[in-house]
Amino acid sequence: MHEVDVRDVETLAGFVTGEFGPWSQPVTVTQEMIDRFADLTGDRQWIHVDVERARRESPFGGTVAHGFLLLSLLPALSAPRAWQPVHYASAVNFGSGGLRFLAPVPAGSRIRARQRLKRVERHRRGTLVTSEIAIHAGDSDKPALLYDLQVLYLHSGATGQS
Repeated sequence: MHEVDVRDVETLAGFVTGEFGPWSQPVTVTQEMIDRFADLTGDRQWIHVDVERARRESPFGGTVAHGFLLLSLLPALSAPRAWQPVHYASAVNFGSGGLRFLAPVPAGSRIRARQRLKRVERHRRGTLVTSEIAIHAGDSDKPALLYDLQVLYLHSGATGQS
């Protein structure tokens, strides 16, 4: 892994690629996780939590994970990347450049993630980095989720305040 000074936008931009990097370690999405997420968020739609009804009526043959549960698992799925940021005061989640749910993730699925550096931009407070992350269930070639994660690396002396 290459250490890259995030103040050096040109060098960092050299890591932008159309190809995804290596896979993360897998995480199994259990029914218990789905139920706990439903309790936490209040989203108790039957397709997520009613195992018997979902087995009978769901087009997926059983319960499926909430899309936002998958998104919340990104830290547990931290996919390796080719570069390591250095020389920044702090990093803040700046938001999303896009989020798409493309395929269901049945309870019991093993999910994995991989990412690619999509864009690097100068920002008045630092360097804004956009990474595209894909979460796949099982061995599917089709991602279940595509997410453009934006991280603002604050330069020394900058703050996270607007």
